[in-house]
This record gives sequence, C-alpha cells and structure tokens, in this order.
Amino acid sequence: MAKDLSKYRNIGIFAHVDAGKTTTTERILKLTGKIHKTGEVHDGAATTDFMEQEQERGITIQSAATTCFWDGHQFNIIDTPGHVDFTIEVYRSLKVLDGGVGVFCGSGGVEPQSETNWRYANESGVARLIYVNKLDRLGADFYRVVDQVKKVLGAKPLVMVLPIGTEAEFVGLVDLLEEKAYVWDDTGLPENFEVTDIPDDMKEKAAEYRNELVETALEQDDELLEKYLEGEQPTIEQLKACIRKGTINLSFFPTYCGSSFKNKGVQPVLNAVVDYLPSPTEVQPQPEVDLEGNETGEFANVDPEKPVRALAFKIMDDRFGTLTFTRIYSGTINKGDTLLNTATGKTERIGRMVEMHANERNQIESAQAGDIVALVGLKNVQTGHTLADQKSPATLEPMVFPDPVISMAILPKDKASQEKMSVALGKMTAEDPSFRVHVDHESGETVMRGMGELHLDVKVDILRRTYGVDADVGAPQVAYRETITKEVDDSYTHKKQTGGSGQFAKIEFQIIPNEQGAGFEFESKVVGGRVPKEYIPSVEKGFKDLMGKGPLCGFPVLDVKVILNDGAFHAVDSSQMAFETAAKAAFRQSMPKAGPQLLEPIMKVDVYTPDNNVGDVMGDLNRRRGMVKEQEPGHASVRIKADVPLSEMFGYIGDLRSMTSGRGQFSMEFSHYAACPPHIVEKVKEEVAERNAKK
Repeated sequence: MAKDLSKYRNIGIFAHVDAGKTTTTERILKLTGKIHKTGEVHDGAATTDFMEQEQERGITIQSAATTCFWDGHQFNIIDTPGHVDFTIEVYRSLKVLDGGVGVFCGSGGVEPQSETNWRYANESGVARLIYVNKLDRLGADFYRVVDQVKKVLGAKPLVMVLPIGTEAEFVGLVDLLEEKAYVWDDTGLPENFEVTDIPDDMKEKAAEYRNELVETALEQDDELLEKYLEGEQPTIEQLKACIRKGTINLSFFPTYCGSSFKNKGVQPVLNAVVDYLPSPTEVQPQPEVDLEGNETGEFANVDPEKPVRALAFKIMDDRFGTLTFTRIYSGTINKGDTLLNTATGKTERIGRMVEMHANERNQIESAQAGDIVALVGLKNVQTGHTLADQKSPATLEPMVFPDPVISMAILPKDKASQEKMSVALGKMTAEDPSFRVHVDHESGETVMRGMGELHLDVKVDILRRTYGVDADVGAPQVAYRETITKEVDDSYTHKKQTGGSGQFAKIEFQIIPNEQGAGFEFESKVVGGRVPKEYIPSVEKGFKDLMGKGPLCGFPVLDVKVILNDGAFHAVDSSQMAFETAAKAAFRQSMPKAGPQLLEPIMKVDVYTPDNNVGDVMGDLNRRRGMVKEQEPGHASVRIKADVPLSEMFGYIGDLRSMTSGRGQFSMEFSHYAACPPHIVEKVKEEVAERNAKK
C-alpha cells in the first residue's frame, strides 16, 4: 500500500553548540506525544542524547533519528551535533534530509559553527526554517539575530512572528500572518496559551513587518503581486502557498522565535514544518551515477514502484547488532529482500528493519521511497554506500569526507585489551568515516587519526567506557606533509650481475613540483620503445610507493609530477621488478636534490571574545603564528577570523577560557597545507629522530 508522501517531512535540526537543538527536539517529541516526561540536557537525561559521553558533556555527538506525528503528518527528525569536530555527522545528515530547522541562540546569535552548518546546508540545497531560541535569556535580542542572519550568513530571513516581551518578560508571540497574539501562562506547559489581539504597543511594528512579509511572499507569484499593488489583499491560503514555494526554492527562510526550555513558541515551528518545508516529492531528486562514478542523467525519483535506490548515511553499533540508517529514495524494500551494494559489488540480505525512536526500535515489514529506516545486521555496508535493485543497479552520488589532520598513538595495556581494541576500532571506523586507524608497521603502534582534539578525546573515551579497552594514549601528533620546490633532471641505472639471471633497468626522468592540491602525477614521454610499454607501470609504481615517505622527515609527499623521458633495457636481464627497483632508488637519489619542503596543516580558526579581551586574544593568536584575516565587532563581543597552524592550537580552549573568564568560544576546521618556517622544520626533525630512536 503506497503511503501519502505529501504527509512526510524528513527534517534535521542543526545549530551551534548550546543553541538548544536537543532541548528543541525534546519539546517536539513531547508535543507530538512521543514521550510523556521531557528529559533535560542539563540533567543528562535527554531522549536523543543516549550515549554516556553525550549525557556527561551535555553535547550531542551522534545524530539520532526519530519518527513522530503532528497534524496528520509524519516527521522523521534527525538531531545533529553542533560541535565542529563532528561536522561530518551534520554533513551526512543534511545529505539525506529534505528540510531543516536552523536553531540560533537569542543571545549568542549566529555563531561560527552555525555558519559552517549553514554553508553545508546551502551546498546540499536544503530548505530551512530559522528558529531563534532562548529568548528568555539575559541579553537575548530577536531583531539582532535576524540582522546577523542577513549579514553573517548572507541569507534572507522572512520574519513570521514577533516576540512579546524580552528576556525574563518574554511571554509569547505575535503571528504576523494571522494577525493574532499567542500568550503563554506561567505554568510552563506548552498547551497553556491563549489567542488574543495584538498588544496595542506592538500594532505599528506588527503592521510594518506584515507588509514586508506579504511583499516578499508575493514576489513568488506575479499575478497575485499585481493584484496586491492594485489594492487587493491576498488570502492567508494564497500567502501560505507563496511562502511554501519561496522556502522550497531557497528564496527566503521563514523565521520564528521562542524559548524551548520554557515551552513557548514550539507549536508554530511544528506548524511551519507542515506548511512550508518540502515533502520528499518536492525536493530535487538525487542524481544517479554509474558504477564508474559518471552521472548517467537519470534521477532516483521518489516513487515506490521504481527500482530500489537507498543511501546508507550512518552506521551505529548497539545491543541489537549493527544498525545501518538508510534513506530510501525510490522503490520499496521488504523484509527478506536481497539488494546490491554498488560500492562493494556484493549483495546484502535485508533481515530486519526497524523504525527508530531515539534508542527504541519498532520492527517493520516494509519501507518505501521517502522513508528513513534502520536496517539491522548488514555485513559490508559503510557510510555513503548505495543499496540498489540487483536487476538495475545505480549509485547515488557518494559522500566526500575530509582527510584527518591530527593523529594519536594508542597502546593497549595487555593482550586481552589488544583483542578488544581491534574489534572496537573496526566498528568505530565503520561508524565514522572521518575517523581513521592504521598500524605503523615499523613501530607496531596503532595510530588513530581524526578531525581535532575533541574528536579523538571522545573516541578514546568510547574505547574505554563502551568497549572496556584499557590503553595508554600518546600525545596528539600533527599530520605534516612534504613537497618539493625545485625541478630535477636525473637518471638512474640499476644493474645487478651475480650468478644466474641479472637485473638491468635504466631510466631518465624529471621530478617537477606540481600545482597545490594536484597530488602525484606520472607521465611517460618515452619514444621508440626505449623502455618497453609493459615496464612503464612498474616505474610509476616504484615512484608512487615511496611518495608515502618523504626525504626530509618521512612524511607523505604531496603535489609531485614525475616525467619518464628515456631509458634502456636488456633483452634478458630486464623485468618489471628491475624497473620498479630502479624507480625506488631514483626517488631516494633525486628527491633530496629537489628542494624538499615541510608542509603543515593550517586551520581556519574562528574566535568569539568579549570586547575587553580582544587585545589578549589577538596577541595570543600572533604568538601562535596566526594570521588574522578579519575582525567583526558584534554586540559586546568581537569575532576574529584567523589562519593558524594546527601544531600551535593544542590545548587552545583552556587558554582561551582563562583569557576570557570562560566566555570565549572558538571553532576551527582544516583550511590548507602551507610551508613550515625553518625553525619548525628543525624542531620536527628532532622529534622524528627521537621517535625513531625509541623504536
């Protein structure tokens, strides 16, 4: 039986740390009758924050998926984390959502992380509502936040409600569309409100904002706009249709406000989700690519009758087994079906399917286009893989994940922990694509790599608590890289004549610095078969294999081009092996002559500081070799954007808090690699020598 997809809303709630996302989600669940007692984040009892680490830190780390109902519509809600080290969670949630609610703090306004999330949502083309929360807080100012949305995010807020009263006096809202006021009483119960006329002292402001609302909305419909200019007022239904159209095509973002904690103003947001956010059939369908990754021009249209296309966007391990959160774009999946994983080429049988409510599960028999479900016990599916119909396979555009910039060695204390650790790390890398693990064969160390200090901190915490692994952790290490600055023309002959068949290979080559970000390239200009065709890939392999260990300090090499110009071979003694060996020796001989250079990861750092600490914060950033890019004065605070080397940012949060009496905030993300100054190169060389001596 096909479901009515126009009654579906797949939405995410995203925001900066502490803007009140999880509290807002809790209130929505309460209002929609999903939970009867509301959990509070600050008590560590929120429904969607069910990991121990989340309850202790009061932050959301994993996005939790929940289904609930409002006004005859089914909402699939994904609560995303706000912290920058977990941006990857936000990114992959946005990939599978049709609409979102951006929550901003009434006093903090548009903070660095909300900007990153907003940018991701723009890239994914997700329609959004804006909800300015915490209006009961000291210093909260709805109008200031609306201005920041325009200035900082470059977005167009469409103000739908105005707050009645400020800070502790905040009691309700004026609904501009219906020209009514909603006033809540002091019981703190969301259902205890009355609908009244607009207070006299707000009538003028309300009229002014309503005019703006009507004019902006009617830009979506030329015919209605003409009538309006001739003096004919549109009906509320017509306005809603225009607002819906403009929201879905991202012309503007309907803006609401309230205080989730005090239960004021959440219902209008739920109504707005129904009225203005798109159903699965109203968003751009996902483009399909073939197994080579080229766009086929086909789209996964939301239709239960079409072949199955589903995207695995998150993997979570729990007591029921491995849960693979999946968004179904087209087709219908039934229990017992066998689907093809287009990334691995293997098939997966769908054993059990569950609908999620935070950490409770309801088993279901089938699911169809538009649904978000969790599949239980899939073997080889990872984040970003597509499950498709075996008879007509296609891949949805895969997700791209950033490379980790920070690493940390971890050593289990005993044999039992060693075994537990390898199982646990296997599960954790499947769950989080921005977390990588490798074993350093020379030292035998297990090295974890991630997006930032907090990211790895939380991982170590999960290892200890969830998996019971007792381990020692090394200091965080920066992911340095190497490159070259000079061109080198060189040749190398590999000759070995010791009894039996000999080895012979001669190559003449150039090593050239490549453009930034171009990676390793190999080109052959050999003519007349001077190096036979079958040996050329071996030369490329020889060079490529050693790019992992640069000539300066042994870090991976970026952006180098090798051109094979000429060479010679021996009819009997030449082999693929001989040419590969020649290329490796050539790398060792020539790379040190090519002006090798050490590169360090530079982070885009975004700091918020109270006015009177700006001098200290700027001085400190300069000491950390930071380049300040811009300063934006805000309300009693200043925002500083700078590029700072990652190696100088360890422990920054502690220093920032002590400089600003706990009021400063910052976020950072990887920006680019840049050359290290000589004194840093010397320092890194010493550290590497020390580590090698220990081995």
